[in-house]
Amino acid sequence: MSPLTLGFSPCPNDTFIFHALINDLTDSKYTYDYNLHDVEKLNKMAIEGYYDITKLSFAALGNLTEKYGLLKTGAALGKGCGPLLVKRKDKKEINFENAIVAIPGEMTTANLLLNLYSEKKVKTKPMRFDQIFQSLVDCKADLGVIIHEGRFTYQDYNLEIVQDLGEWWEKKTSLPIPLGGIAAKREISDEILVDIEKSIGKSIKFAYKNRDVSKNFIKENAQELSGSVIEDHIKLYVNEYSLNLEETGIKAITKMFEMAKSIGFFPNYSNNLLAL
Repeated sequence: MSPLTLGFSPCPNDTFIFHALINDLTDSKYTYDYNLHDVEKLNKMAIEGYYDITKLSFAALGNLTEKYGLLKTGAALGKGCGPLLVKRKDKKEINFENAIVAIPGEMTTANLLLNLYSEKKVKTKPMRFDQIFQSLVDCKADLGVIIHEGRFTYQDYNLEIVQDLGEWWEKKTSLPIPLGGIAAKREISDEILVDIEKSIGKSIKFAYKNRDVSKNFIKENAQELSGSVIEDHIKLYVNEYSLNLEETGIKAITKMFEMAKSIGFFPNYSNNLLAL
């Protein structure tokens, strides 16, 4: 059998999760041909069904459930880990109606949460997540929704939080915030999917037990982040829901999809979430 194609992001949580899998350290029956891309690029590539298995924002998966099913391992959910809506400290209070908001992509969960929070149409300016800080510094946007390691570095750019969108979600739903997950093509057989799902779980457990093995791979893809930020990133985004979504994780994702559909964000959601 040809290698399965796999796409995931260069963020420390993904490289931590997948290092053992792509290096044949999980006893998987299958091999993987992998590539790393920004999550919004992966979201767009999934529209064309580019990879067999791919990391996706949940905001993208909601419109792709006929093509991809969600695996129960490898996901990013949790508490205290949602996107942050920020502005420059020297800017006065900003009215949503007139503001331009820099977002890390139209198909990202960050953008979905912004829409759910604002309850009205927002003027957005999509860009790669790591360009949002500079767009605020240069006054090319009034507000920005930051993700990933931005939670740990936004103060370096003289920015302050307007709203923690994850905190808002948690208060509204009493559920962990779903950010992104690992999806597989519907056409892949259940036998293969079972192996993939288990192997991702084994890859995470291997990474926890052998932290030094994946250290260089994570670092070389982490866009020059410091060691402490990398560790904080992994601790925040790789947790019990990454090992298995379980009932609570699935409930949180389903709730998000229902809310998204109610505002017209998921016109194509088929109510068919899981791959298995």
